[in-house]
Amino acid sequence: MSEGGPILEVRDLFKTYGGVHAVNGVTFTAERGAITGLIGPNGAGKSTALNVIGGFLSPDGGRVIFDGEDVTGWPMHRLARRGLVRTFQLARVFGGLTTIENLLVAAPGHRGESAWGILAGKRYWGTQEKQLILQAREMLRSFGMEAKADEYARNLSGGQKRAVETMRALMMRPKLLLLDEPMAGLSPSLSRQLEDLFLKLTGEGMSLLLVEHGLDTVERICGKVVVMAQGKVLSEGKMTELRTRKEVQDAYVIG
Repeated sequence: MSEGGPILEVRDLFKTYGGVHAVNGVTFTAERGAITGLIGPNGAGKSTALNVIGGFLSPDGGRVIFDGEDVTGWPMHRLARRGLVRTFQLARVFGGLTTIENLLVAAPGHRGESAWGILAGKRYWGTQEKQLILQAREMLRSFGMEAKADEYARNLSGGQKRAVETMRALMMRPKLLLLDEPMAGLSPSLSRQLEDLFLKLTGEGMSLLLVEHGLDTVERICGKVVVMAQGKVLSEGKMTELRTRKEVQDAYVIG
């Protein structure tokens, strides 16, 4: 574990599909205890890069260093145990579970899931479960979804399902959270609530890498921003500076 330096280092990362370099030599860092933005036009390779970093896809070249350890090619479940968690562009929820149950299944180290916990019974794990329920209800309050706690997830709107996926990821208490367009489908008021929550989490030491199309959101909450185009890193800096750079303007106009 590394206490100093960036939480994430991506070095010369490649991912190829049928001869096309979806991710073509991408190199950047994400800062510890901060929100790093990853932006670019459609087809820039942002989500593919996130898929490789988060263990959903294996890289064809390059390295991923997380919290000082080389985790290149690790699968998602192993990365999640290490503290790197990823959400997806299309929300993935357990439709047959209620909203609060969707959150509780993500809580790490639940005593009732172990063989000893099953044998020992609720006296062993009951107190922990109460604490997790309180934590889940507090999360629902933060997202303005407390009234949906007992609603089956399949009945939620698209934006609400996306919020559930984000909450479920946060229940895992990650060191680094990879977020793929978390604001998509959310109301402006909920988007602002989420922005405030993300800033609060970074104040508590969590790190975030955020793919987001809403550049105003990126400007409000991201310290460092990485711009991708055609599978490559085009530019880096503060959003206020990047808006004025010709290569960034051209990438968004031309694609």
